[in-house]
Amino acid sequence: MAHAEAPGASGSLGGASRRSGRARALSLGSVPPPALILLGIVSVQVGAGLAKHLFERLPPTTVVSIRLLASALVLGFLARKALRTVLRDHSWTSLAVVAGYGVSLAGMNFAFYQSLSRIPLGVAVTIEFLGPLSVAIAGSRRPRDVLWVLLAGGGVVMLARGGGDADLLGIAFALLAAVGWASYILLAAATGQRIPGSTGLALASIIGTLVVLPGGIATGVAAGGGALLDPALLVIGLGVGLLSSVIPYSLELETLRRVPARVFGILMSLEPAVAALVGVVVLGEILTGRQWVAIGCVIVACAGATRGGQDPPAAPEA
Repeated sequence: MAHAEAPGASGSLGGASRRSGRARALSLGSVPPPALILLGIVSVQVGAGLAKHLFERLPPTTVVSIRLLASALVLGFLARKALRTVLRDHSWTSLAVVAGYGVSLAGMNFAFYQSLSRIPLGVAVTIEFLGPLSVAIAGSRRPRDVLWVLLAGGGVVMLARGGGDADLLGIAFALLAAVGWASYILLAAATGQRIPGSTGLALASIIGTLVVLPGGIATGVAAGGGALLDPALLVIGLGVGLLSSVIPYSLELETLRRVPARVFGILMSLEPAVAALVGVVVLGEILTGRQWVAIGCVIVACAGATRGGQDPPAAPEA
């Protein structure tokens, strides 16, 4: 999921990262774009699976704080020179947009981890995918898009009424995460128009971390506190941040250099299915036939809504 950072608002991180980006492009250039997307999706969902394992020792708010902190440290380090320029040269309006971007990032991940602690991974990701689906369909005048809305809505209704582990509070948090993801996409685009390159993403990650970190520390201390100092758990948390943000972000950015955004969206529609499979393999979450059908409905709706649409304008280069 989502929860790789939005690549459409990104470019290079500055001189040093341009050189590393060229080296990365050389190493990834021979990999087909669908394979890059699939690797990124698997990375995100394995990261989510590891995060759910941490819930046995740490509250979800603490885990999401560690995940965002790891991502902010890596992205902030890469963009450290550009960050000073942005803070010095950009208007308060632009910085306010970036701040909203960071808050949406924090809210999206907080709600997703809360849902993940209550419902299976595949179900949480499927419902959260309504966020980008809504953005893809918003403003559309194609009559067939009504079909995709109904199909996706029917899938979510089946998940909500499917019994088992799909409790209503977990579904409510997943829907809140979908709203956060939609806001995140829109604010990512606005940030990319105001601040070229990935500097806006790095700054938003830092802001998002600052939003959730106090609550993460407080809930971690309330749950015992000792686990916060466990090096093994902190290393796993760092791994969650790399798997859920840094690695998939790099793979998605390379893919977007080589395929249209419309094709990228269709490939990303595989994410709910991959999440469900990772849930089975990593977490032992066996879904019912009804839940698999519901996930399939949302996947078809996402792919259908993206197929045949116009590609958005490219984000400005750094």
